[in-house]
Amino acid sequence: MNNPEILIIDDEPQIRRLLEITLGSNGYKVHQAETGREGLRIAASHPPALILLDIGLPDISGHDVLKELRSWYNHSVIILSVQNSEADIVSALDNGATDYLTKPFRTAELLARIRSAIRRNQIADHHSRIECGNLLIDLGARTVKKNNEYIKLTNTEYNLIALFARNEGRVLTHRFILKEIWGVGAQSETQYLRVFVASLRKKIEDQPMQPRHIITESGVGYRFI
Repeated sequence: MNNPEILIIDDEPQIRRLLEITLGSNGYKVHQAETGREGLRIAASHPPALILLDIGLPDISGHDVLKELRSWYNHSVIILSVQNSEADIVSALDNGATDYLTKPFRTAELLARIRSAIRRNQIADHHSRIECGNLLIDLGARTVKKNNEYIKLTNTEYNLIALFARNEGRVLTHRFILKEIWGVGAQSETQYLRVFVASLRKKIEDQPMQPRHIITESGVGYRFI
């Protein structure tokens, strides 16, 4: 199998060099761009397996780059930025970012997030059966097993866990989940979402109050592991 290709869009030479060394030594092929427009051009001409995108670019905002990418690019985009406000994080995730890490970041954590994102792409491209620990989610059959026993889910609960499973490892914002499951008009009904997440946790988690699968990202949304 060819080494996955990663595009870095960042205007800081030292960050690009660090990432090039780190990713190259872990089996990835690296491409680089120091402006948003250059990054969009490279991504369009040679779509990579994953993009690492800075928000503070010298020509156009990383948020605008992300919106443009999401009009045609279906694989993972991980944000690397010094901007760490909740508003910036939520905006990026709402616009389709796969994940968000603030600078300075731990390289081991970044590599783990990259592996998770690329694995998720491969699952989406090739498989309908997703194994998550003691859970088996069969998207084709619309069934869920825990410890090899079928779990009885409502239609909404199934749609929710299927959305989580397709986005394993990715932070999904409240607004994104509500829009995907209940439609645009429900995007402010976060309490409604909490009720369904609590119900789903009771069915799939060994300890619902200490969940291992559906993890709360405080003030932002949920991550499925």
